Amino acid sequence: MSERVSQTYANHRRFDPLFHFTLFPGLVLFLIWTIVHFVRHIGSEPAMFVVIAVLLIMMALRMRPYALKVQDRVIRLEERLRLERLCGKVPELTEAQWIALRFAADEEAAALAQQAAAGRWTARQIKEAIQNWRGDYWRI
Repeated sequence: MSERVSQTYANHRRFDPLFHFTLFPGLVLFLIWTIVHFVRHIGSEPAMFVVIAVLLIMMALRMRPYALKVQDRVIRLEERLRLERLCGKVPELTEAQWIALRFAADEEAAALAQQAAAGRWTARQIKEAIQNWRGDYWRI
């Protein structure tokens, strides 16, 4: 079995191959096919397939953000608990800041959180400021 590639700022974004390269392109192709079929054979049945294809794409596009939002809530809770353990005082941060802080090692997380809160840093600024990257291999 191959070893995990060490995660960094440059390679931390991930794709879900089944969603990004199979399901979604397949649904788009299905929509294109149903539209072509509808144009060639105008009727209620081909129109129904176009509607079904659009609904399937809408469903796929809505289901993914729901799962990501649940992950964001868990990450926010984990990071809040980690900062309480590390420094006792937890600054007021935005959701994006909490999520970006998950990549910071314990040694720098508290200081970065304080700087991020004081300077209103974006998630990107937080990630770029991290010196000791802590990989998140669970998030998709």
